Amino acid sequence: MKRSFLARAVASAAVAATLALSACGGGGTSGGPGGGADGGGSFTDTPARGGTMHVLQNADFSYLDPARGFDGGVNNFYRLIYRTLTTAAPGNAEDPSTVVPDLATDLGTPSEDGLTWTFTLKEGIAFEDGTPITSEEVKFGVSRNWDPEIGIGSPYARQVIDAPEGYEGPYRDGPLPTIETPDERTIVFHLKEPFPEFGSVVAQPNFVPFPVDSGAGDAFINNPIASGPYRVESYEPGSSISLVRNEEWDPDTDDVREAYPDAWEFTIGLDKATIDERMLAGQGADVNMLGGAVQPATLARLQDPRYEGRTMVFPGVCTTYMGLNTTKEPLDDVRVRQAINLAVDKAAVQVASGGTQLAEVSTTILPATVNGHADYDLYPSEGHTGDVEAAQALMDEAGHSDGFSLTLDIRSDPKMQAQAEAIQQSLQRINIDVELNVIDVATYYETIGTPSQQHDAAITGWCPDWASSASTFLPPLFDGRNITEKGNGNLAQIDDQHINERIDEIRAMTDLEAANVEWGELDREIMELAPIVPLAVEATLTVPGENVTGLYANPGAASGGYDLVLVGLRDPERG
Repeated sequence: MKRSFLARAVASAAVAATLALSACGGGGTSGGPGGGADGGGSFTDTPARGGTMHVLQNADFSYLDPARGFDGGVNNFYRLIYRTLTTAAPGNAEDPSTVVPDLATDLGTPSEDGLTWTFTLKEGIAFEDGTPITSEEVKFGVSRNWDPEIGIGSPYARQVIDAPEGYEGPYRDGPLPTIETPDERTIVFHLKEPFPEFGSVVAQPNFVPFPVDSGAGDAFINNPIASGPYRVESYEPGSSISLVRNEEWDPDTDDVREAYPDAWEFTIGLDKATIDERMLAGQGADVNMLGGAVQPATLARLQDPRYEGRTMVFPGVCTTYMGLNTTKEPLDDVRVRQAINLAVDKAAVQVASGGTQLAEVSTTILPATVNGHADYDLYPSEGHTGDVEAAQALMDEAGHSDGFSLTLDIRSDPKMQAQAEAIQQSLQRINIDVELNVIDVATYYETIGTPSQQHDAAITGWCPDWASSASTFLPPLFDGRNITEKGNGNLAQIDDQHINERIDEIRAMTDLEAANVEWGELDREIMELAPIVPLAVEATLTVPGENVTGLYANPGAASGGYDLVLVGLRDPERG
């Protein structure tokens, strides 16, 4: 009889716990005394210039248009072809969790009342065709966020920047009057209210500049216009992306992107088991290859001495959770949601995620890496295996002693299916029958972010958009005023007056340390309403090609994976 994904994960998790992973410079960890590929160097050696970097992927990026895409994988990719006013510091920075200037000369200057922010553009910045990037192009790129069809990515521009009521972007309503461009290098943003972290907001991918009047409809889905060190030479959706150097990019204007390779080749649509096999074999051009996270079923093989020094682990920075749709019966009853929180066997979910080496059980919304995190557990159980008795008591009280059925949305991903099976088996103990609805990885986030297509629950994750505070975690997930028809981050669709008011109170605080304390308290208040089930913080274990170096963690990547702007080859002629 064929074993389930969960059963295979259980078998391999014990092996994962035996993997000895010693520290390596630069955020990741490597398994081996040499601290790098084939023991001959460090993963963080400075690459040579030239050659072609190969990347193997199971799924396509969500969107090449940065106004639409908003997940960690594509955000990391965006930095190869796009630039923004500010951006995340490179992974080798003294503090890689900070935000640094990019197209702008600094992190912006707020007015005394905090309602306007002014940025000055660097000189010598241009698009791939050589057209200069001016403040007008930045304004146009940002204003695309208000287009109801295009602006489904990062929510911060629409939430923070003032705009006329009913404004629907430049294609329908013309220029956005609340962004001023007094000259070619100066841009002024008018905010709805003071937002001390606006210098980090403008690092979001939907602050990418574009030529005025370009990019209407689906124009940038296949043919984006580059401002970064690479441009798209070809794109076959679901199959491949080829990047070549953007000759109009001036490295003297860019302190973040090293752009060591001459070209990048992304191969898309490969089975994850196939990617694992190629990572481990490392033959031919795959010595110059990056793959994704090793699957739990492959972990046992990494004990082989051949892989000593080749494995890397990046610590988790995101919370994996199950959102509970509070608009669906009986999930509109807080007692039912609390019962689900009590019943889920998080230890089994941890095993399904690769065991203790690759996942830590979550009991809070905010991960420990985000300022404002506070330790607590409102739904405790011995060994995090679930308190079935307490859960059943709440089900009885809510009038659901006999249980009910719910549909759980998941990605077509072996690890997520194993996590879902763990939840499925957990909830059977309180008579909840969970049906799994498997959605293609490339369209998953758009689907669950569209309330009309959303089912009862969904497994997903959330990562900090910048590390300075929980303002990038709790408001996007739980502010009911920001529930949208598309690109909705509030999967619970919870619209609670107390939560909304608390978000406003904390956002208005100018003392960020005091605000972080309040965010931690709000985390607990939200979990009293149980709109989600925090599951785990997952690390990433991977096996890069032995000719690849410049490998640093990227705090902005969904998996905490490689910072692509620093990656390159030891020997560009090899492979």
